[in-house]
Amino acid sequence: MQRFLASQAQRNAWFTLAVAAACAVLVPNSARAGDRLLATWGVTQVEGAGGGGLTPWATIAGSGSSNQIGSSAFVTHSRTNDGHDLKVAGAAVGIHDRVELSMARWSFKLSDVVPDKSIEMNSFGVKVKVIGDAVYDQDSWLPQISVGAQYKLNEDKALVTLFGADSSDVDVYASATKLWLGAAGGYNVLANLTLRLTRANQFGLVGFGGAGHDKRKLMAEGSLGLMLRDDLVVGTEYRQKPNNLEDSHGAALKEEAAWDVFVAWFPTRQLSLTAAWLNLGNIVSKPDQQGLYLSGQATF
Repeated sequence: MQRFLASQAQRNAWFTLAVAAACAVLVPNSARAGDRLLATWGVTQVEGAGGGGLTPWATIAGSGSSNQIGSSAFVTHSRTNDGHDLKVAGAAVGIHDRVELSMARWSFKLSDVVPDKSIEMNSFGVKVKVIGDAVYDQDSWLPQISVGAQYKLNEDKALVTLFGADSSDVDVYASATKLWLGAAGGYNVLANLTLRLTRANQFGLVGFGGAGHDKRKLMAEGSLGLMLRDDLVVGTEYRQKPNNLEDSHGAALKEEAAWDVFVAWFPTRQLSLTAAWLNLGNIVSKPDQQGLYLSGQATF
């Protein structure tokens, strides 16, 4: 039964991805170019939400404006210095620049910690813009604020049970995003702060919670970007992670914050390419895990 449920969840995840990607193909005819400034919808965060690579922004995925439907599809690959290998694919739909629905499918290869072992995880998200506009409210100090939730399902229930963790859970978060036009010597500056309530161990790859850690913790995430041109953004991100497993399993499972430095290029309104140097800290007995992060996104 457990194997059937896992395979069923995988089929459902890929079905959702196929539907969302189909929306990405069908939507362009209804969108009018120019309604949103290039690159201000961001790229795609690893759990599928619109924003940066590590953290969601308050902006809504896709290039659609308040009377349009936009969408995006993405693929991401990262490999650390000790051979941990992450592949992610997903898609999102933005409805009237107000509501975002997203999903992502993770496959994480565990290096020589468990040879030939991969962890599969699905993430399904929803985000709602509450107030403000990150770009056009230049006369106001108020940022764009959105709230969201991400349901994550780790398919390797046997593995996470070894650590006393759960195989699924929901993260909830609030994001505030602001773009200041010409704020740094004529260059646009974007800043984002996200506060997340979570029990996820290593984003959920080692389950959720643990012995004595059943409550969600409030974690901070941030992004800072400088637009060198309308189509070129450089910046950095930081994301705290809870340290649920170290107390009961020792320093080998100590969890540390993640950070990156990135460059994102938007050669057209429909395409973006992101490269980053990513540091994930300690991952299951492997300290100082860092490496190149690459991501491509199609946006409509």
